[in-house]
Amino acid sequence: MSLVIIKYNAGNIRSVLFALERIGIYAEVTDDADKIISADRVIFPGVGEASTAMAYLRERNLDKLIRDLKQPVLGICLGMQLLCHHSEENNVDCLGVFENRVKKFADPSFKVPQVGWNTISQLKGPLFENIRENEYAYFVHSYYAELNADTIARTEYGSNFSAAISKNNFYGVQFHPEKSAGAGEQILKNFLSLS
Repeated sequence: MSLVIIKYNAGNIRSVLFALERIGIYAEVTDDADKIISADRVIFPGVGEASTAMAYLRERNLDKLIRDLKQPVLGICLGMQLLCHHSEENNVDCLGVFENRVKKFADPSFKVPQVGWNTISQLKGPLFENIRENEYAYFVHSYYAELNADTIARTEYGSNFSAAISKNNFYGVQFHPEKSAGAGEQILKNFLSLS
């Protein structure tokens, strides 16, 4: 099975590579269109800022390429947010795979960014096979995707929001599976075994 991690100007790719290596999977980091299109699975990770990331993707025509992918695609953290319709982070239109809007945490009694472990609940679908309800996952973020029909897991930090979303061949997780211990490892395995 071929697996690519989309290369763009966002951090955190190395920790995803290490997590995949721990489960015996080799991935290539690339922004080469042909390699991305022909891969069996695509991971779109990221830690960074939405508007500069979208500018980078548009300059390289990766925005349209990602939207048109037919194989299973997993967006992680910023990668998930960029798959959404719009982000309040510098008011940028994103890829629009999901209709969710990405908003900034607004409750002043909660520290921003959210950093650390939080539970995920109301888990749906094959991404969460063998994951128990209210499992802990590791989050680092200042923005969140609203709840909507594509939500397949939710979490709460000041308000309820999407911990994971899914539509057709696209999946997104706000938390970092590569930093979420055994549960995160299982979620990566589940993604890699999607048909």
